[in-house]
Amino acid sequence: MTDKVRSANDDWSADSVKTPPIRKVVGLGRAPRRVRPYRPASLRRLLRTTLLAALDMTAFVVSLLVAAFMVPLAEMGLEVVNLPTLFGFAFAATATLFALRLYKHSWRFFGFRHAAAVVAFGLAGSAIGWTVILVSQGIALTLPVTVTAITQWMLATGLLLALRSARRLARESLSGSHITLGKATRTDLPQALLIGPAQWAMSVIELMRAEDEPQFAIAGILLPSEADVIDRIGGVRVLGSHDKLVDVAKAAEEQGRPFSIAITLDDGMYLGNREMTRLTHRARELGLELSRIKNHWSQILQRPGNGEATELSVPDLLGRNEYELEGDVITRQIEGQSVLVTGAGGTIGGELARQLASFRPSRLILLELCEYNLYSIEMQLREAYPDLDIRPELCDIRSQEEVLRVFDDHRPSVVYHAAALKHVPIVELNPCAGVHTNIIGTKHVADAVTQFGARAMVQVSTDKAVNPVGMMGATKRVGELYSQALDMCGVDDPGAPRFMTVRFGNVLGSSGSILPLFRRQLEEGKPLTVTHPDIERFFMTVREAVQLILQSSAAALAEDLERGSIYVLDMGKPVRIVDLAYRLIAQYGLEPEVDVPIEFVGLRPGEKLYEELFDDCEEEVESRIKGIFEARSHPIPLPFINKSIDRLREAVIRGDPSEAERIAHHLVKIPSSGARFDLIPAKRGSDRLGEAAPVTT
Repeated sequence: MTDKVRSANDDWSADSVKTPPIRKVVGLGRAPRRVRPYRPASLRRLLRTTLLAALDMTAFVVSLLVAAFMVPLAEMGLEVVNLPTLFGFAFAATATLFALRLYKHSWRFFGFRHAAAVVAFGLAGSAIGWTVILVSQGIALTLPVTVTAITQWMLATGLLLALRSARRLARESLSGSHITLGKATRTDLPQALLIGPAQWAMSVIELMRAEDEPQFAIAGILLPSEADVIDRIGGVRVLGSHDKLVDVAKAAEEQGRPFSIAITLDDGMYLGNREMTRLTHRARELGLELSRIKNHWSQILQRPGNGEATELSVPDLLGRNEYELEGDVITRQIEGQSVLVTGAGGTIGGELARQLASFRPSRLILLELCEYNLYSIEMQLREAYPDLDIRPELCDIRSQEEVLRVFDDHRPSVVYHAAALKHVPIVELNPCAGVHTNIIGTKHVADAVTQFGARAMVQVSTDKAVNPVGMMGATKRVGELYSQALDMCGVDDPGAPRFMTVRFGNVLGSSGSILPLFRRQLEEGKPLTVTHPDIERFFMTVREAVQLILQSSAAALAEDLERGSIYVLDMGKPVRIVDLAYRLIAQYGLEPEVDVPIEFVGLRPGEKLYEELFDDCEEEVESRIKGIFEARSHPIPLPFINKSIDRLREAVIRGDPSEAERIAHHLVKIPSSGARFDLIPAKRGSDRLGEAAPVTT
């Protein structure tokens, strides 16, 4: 919203702008066609205008005298060097400026638009003045008179601009130490500084006045730009523009009334990402608590905002184009089928559910442990696809009874298994929980697929399962091996369910991933934290990840591709995390290490410096599916991996994390060990016999 230019002595009164309560709450004042500030009769304003007019009259007199000395006007019968003529000319010219409302502009905030008005209005004033002289003396307009008039106008314009520029320069030279705060209202409360448009500031002041016990006192206002020439709003002093935050804060501290709180409007229209981030950093450096008031009216009204892109460019961030979906093959496999998605409330599971819904399944079962996440995705889908049969199921995959109940109720044909614990440091500190969800939970879902005769199960995996060093990657790798073993059991049975695994890298924007962390740190004015200068990862978008899952699984079903394969997206080259941070900072219009520092905090538990897409024992094969590779390795026999998972279950029940880690890491090494199968030795001190285990030959 653009505020009209006003006199520097105008005070926006609380009574002059009434704001409906609901618009106060969201921080948006009323938007009348023309806001008229309250202007009480003021001797100060009268004296100010008189002084400015006197200075302009002097400028017109001086310009006319100089022009008269430059051109012999007396020879043309034109007499101007006398008091009545000089005064009449200057008065007529200045009255023209007054009639054109030039004195509504403040000299303290003199800028380009004001200068353009001075040039145009000065021409009009000089023309009126010369008309008065010529008519009063009965002289006709000739070429020499015209040249003299133009010379006088140019001189007058130069003087008028010089006077205003001098006032602006004087203001700027004193703006640091001579910023004067208004009269304090509540010195016992924390002093707050409002940063935002005039109408929004007025609405905040109104709200604070309605508070019986306010938590802070508003002591100053910073407007969007120097062009906003309001002196006070609701009795609170305007101290300049948001660019003057540092100067204003230092001046307030010198005057013994330091600001402790800064409140700004963060609506996507007033300040863009770049300005908001810089403001946040400045506030942080000054020790100010910054409160950002969001305003979603711009989205509701479908306003374009400030023109800055809210979506980050994938090619710029990742250095490659996004993967494109081929939907026909997916439609043939999904349309009219009953489809179940586990972890449907998560980032990947939610996107899976949204994209699957567009392929018209007969029923979409949403399985999720978190009630709120389940509610959110269900509401989104019901609004977008009102005719789709959606069945939300609050279910824990760690409970076999709950999983079997869901399968018995709905009999899904295709299952997409996205439920998992996937944050590396969390699973490293809670290995039994990781085993319980990522291995035992996966087994429960896969076993239900077999028991109830579903066509296929598609497991969502990660590149951290390749040569894992931590428990998160190890548990996901065991899940891959179990699905692979089940898939290989159907080699001689065309009607056996398919068990497919899809493996990809880090997902940009997913919950707990690096991009939301960086964005939050940028918005809070903090340094961006990176674990190591050389750490790198494979990245893809949520949309790409889900398209890979759907494309590869649908093609595998349609073309009956070889069993036991793991599908891997061709994600190009890995990206250094620090390079991703630099690109993100640049997209915000800031300069890395200048506007935003980078801090290296060290690798976290269970974290590798480099990730891989293929295990040492896997053969990389180019798939018949565009943009996707296949990883083929030696599977573990199903009876052996079943016994191992039973041992893992016992370790979880006993709460024995060391045993859970030992068995999980032992399992993931088997495919590359060249082993025959024997017994895993029981844990020392145990009376139990070990289970079947591989022994290197």
